[in-house]
Amino acid sequence: MSSNTSSFQALGRLLRYARGYRRQIIAATTFSIINKLFDIAPELLIGVAIDVVVNKEESFVAAIGFTSAEEQIVVLGVLTFFIWAGESLFEYLFQVAWRNLAQRLQADLRQDAYEHAQRLDMHFFESRSSGQLVATMNDDVNQLERFLDGGANAIIQVAVTILAVGAVFFVISPTVAALAFTPIPVIIWGAFYFQRKAGPLYADVRDKVGDLSSRLANNLGGIATIKSFTAEKREAERLRESSDAYVAANQHAIRISSAFIPLIRMAVLVGFLGTFTVGGMMALNGDLNVGAYGVLVFLTQRLLWPLTGMAQVIDLFERAMASTRRILDLIAEPVHVRDQANQPLAQPVQGAVTFENVQFRYANSESGVRGISLDITAGHTLALVGATGSGKSTLIKLLLRFYDVQGGRILIDGKPIQDVSLKSVREAIGLVSQDVYLFEGTIRDNIAYGRPDATDAEIIEAAKTAEAWSFIENLADGLDTPVGERGVRLSGGQRQRLSLARALLKDPPILVLDEATSAVDNETEAAIQRSLRRIGHNRTVIMIAHRLSTIVHADQIAVIEDGEVRERGTHEELIDRDGSYAAQWRVQTGAMKEGDQVVAK
Repeated sequence: MSSNTSSFQALGRLLRYARGYRRQIIAATTFSIINKLFDIAPELLIGVAIDVVVNKEESFVAAIGFTSAEEQIVVLGVLTFFIWAGESLFEYLFQVAWRNLAQRLQADLRQDAYEHAQRLDMHFFESRSSGQLVATMNDDVNQLERFLDGGANAIIQVAVTILAVGAVFFVISPTVAALAFTPIPVIIWGAFYFQRKAGPLYADVRDKVGDLSSRLANNLGGIATIKSFTAEKREAERLRESSDAYVAANQHAIRISSAFIPLIRMAVLVGFLGTFTVGGMMALNGDLNVGAYGVLVFLTQRLLWPLTGMAQVIDLFERAMASTRRILDLIAEPVHVRDQANQPLAQPVQGAVTFENVQFRYANSESGVRGISLDITAGHTLALVGATGSGKSTLIKLLLRFYDVQGGRILIDGKPIQDVSLKSVREAIGLVSQDVYLFEGTIRDNIAYGRPDATDAEIIEAAKTAEAWSFIENLADGLDTPVGERGVRLSGGQRQRLSLARALLKDPPILVLDEATSAVDNETEAAIQRSLRRIGHNRTVIMIAHRLSTIVHADQIAVIEDGEVRERGTHEELIDRDGSYAAQWRVQTGAMKEGDQVVAK
């Protein structure tokens, strides 16, 4: 597909998206057209003024009732005033209209892109860099805004100039008009040639922007690791490589853009010289009115010279369409996990969870689960143990419908989760994961994230239950203490306790702990264990743990290996069975015997 075709397709997609802005687009376009008509009018008045000075009582103005030359000049002066006033008024109107349209459209595009991204499957985020997504929602949207701020108006006004000036030319002298319009096919050809060459280059520029944003985001997020490995110089060089790639991509596009301007200037010169010389000869021979000759000379400049700016306009257009494709492609990204049911879970949710022959495989991977069946009675605790990649976390993702099962069913209180609203399923589940994510803000903001309307008393109670209040009350600002980006101002154990408090304030009937104690110290683990013993009553708890000491009191333990349930029972039952669980228990307690193997974590 050629670049100009894909660019116009992107423009068509943008116009379809912007159907709700039709009135604003029509108004802005109308203001641009009227402004340009007023802008062209002074050249006509100059020609009429020359006609008045040369022909006086026999001028064009005299023919419409103003006989004396003085009256004619006064009339032209009044017309000039109103024309300039009209031009100024409509310039103000089109500037306001286009800029407001640009602001509103870019804000809505960013919002729609973000809201759609929130609905996309977890697979989408696992296969995309956050830097690329941020570049699309921010830099690409801003690129489109810049085009709407000026480029759209410029294209409309160039088209109006060609049509309006062309009409005047052909009325006055078709011969001169033909000469003046001779360069336009060359200019149009040059514009499309430039567009065809520049399109892929600007698509590459947008990709390089995403790569650069991704590099910056990754490096700033991993600054502690960079410092600890004294890798500052190496990472600075990698950033320089990404930055240089972006500069090089821009330089290729700039070379094409810069070559367009001299081509247009020479074409303009040909048209101007044709009007100037041939029109002048016709005026000398009496075949063309002197005033009309003046109009044609001035209008040739007005017709052709704005076309020299088409390089910058097309430059803006190509950048904007490359960005538009990326934005609209994101909005068009299909959602596979769909919320097709309006019926919520029956209230109150008891918390019984059933996995029936659940099967799932990740794309381009052999990992997943196959044929897993588990039944968790409401108010009981299930612990999942097994090596990394065995399928434990996959079960949690399927329960939360981050992915949909490819076979079998998952039920809550006997109701298949795909037959009830996605919102009610996720509201029934509280997740505390190993990788705690805290949002920039205060401790209060983060604990109350699931219940923004919670009172301070409720927040404090949740913090006490999670054994987080002891460190919070010792902070100078207490609940108002900023946590920093991703909670960097807090220790790992403090972040984990806040994450637990956040889940508890939500008060879900099903609590999921995905290796919530694997990265904390012994004191924090003991505190979390005390919390779990208090909150586990009358609540369904699903725990994923590598530290078997944290799950000995679970009502049921399932050992997952290679996506299948290999053992199931209580701690005592599994020890007596002397299988893989018992072997792992002996490894962790230091009571290994010959034949025991360490399970990879």
